[in-house]
Amino acid sequence: MHKILLFVFGLSILASQPTLATETINIFTYRQPALLAPMLEAYTKETGIEFKTVYAPKGLVARLQAEGQNAQADMVITVDISRVKELADSGLLAPLSSPIIARNVPAHLRAEDDSWTALSLRARILAISKKRVTKDSLKDIEQLADPEWQGRVCTRKGSHVYNRALLASLIAHHGEEDARAWAKGLVGNLARRPQGNDRAQAKAIYAGECDVALMNTYYFGKMKFNKGEPEQRVWADSIKLVFFNQQGRGQHVNISAGGILKTSKNKDRARAFLAWLTSAEAQRLYTEINYEYPVNPESAPSDEVASWGSFKMDKLALPEIARLSPVAQRIINSTGW
Repeated sequence: MHKILLFVFGLSILASQPTLATETINIFTYRQPALLAPMLEAYTKETGIEFKTVYAPKGLVARLQAEGQNAQADMVITVDISRVKELADSGLLAPLSSPIIARNVPAHLRAEDDSWTALSLRARILAISKKRVTKDSLKDIEQLADPEWQGRVCTRKGSHVYNRALLASLIAHHGEEDARAWAKGLVGNLARRPQGNDRAQAKAIYAGECDVALMNTYYFGKMKFNKGEPEQRVWADSIKLVFFNQQGRGQHVNISAGGILKTSKNKDRARAFLAWLTSAEAQRLYTEINYEYPVNPESAPSDEVASWGSFKMDKLALPEIARLSPVAQRIINSTGW
């Protein structure tokens, strides 16, 4: 009985101690956990560190602000520059303070205040019908507003973060009025009202509903090798990918990105993991499994992704795209995109 009482007393002392940093990294993510799983599994195998992920596609900033010092997350992983910039502007992110990240990721793909870094690139390209569009007939994104394409274009809603970032880049390069004229011309050329996701646009091209669409490149890979829904392979086979503005400023890109929360009790572990995500090993997983492009210049795209063609990238600073996103949304609202 005396030993049992000592054991119970010991447990009560342990329970009363403050929580210490653990061998687990807690991630709040805008990205679907399945897309992160290969990287998490590889890092756990290498280090023994486990992960807990919370998928929070909406309201993440408000949630973290409400939780304050009680927030359980150590880091966040997002899609789209505007989302990570919102986190940074809300004062939720700690400096990365990582020479490894600074070495692996070019400056225009990192925050000026060192609060976040890009982890992968996704090019938002033009998908064209193999049968009805010649590749050389469409070279620049600005052409989508030309009368030649009336009734031939389909897209998802303009308010989606991928399209809003694209329009913000046009504002940065041409000014608000020219970007508004482009959006108005694009809407006038739509074959149907904006709807669906990027895969739905490929399906529409296959069905003959339109001839050209906006799409992130990785959706092409996801469709091409889709085992569960083989009809998507047919959609992918019906299109070609066009990297635009290659004779000028280059192809517009967006990012997935990561940052460390100020409230994290595991900053060192989160920092080490974030640095690892920019390493050659992790960048290989991003491109081989998720069909994205590496942010580390020392890493090459997978053979499959490379087979789609190389491109010159628009090096417009990503924070500028985030800054102009509210302007882009006003244009989207006023033009009916």
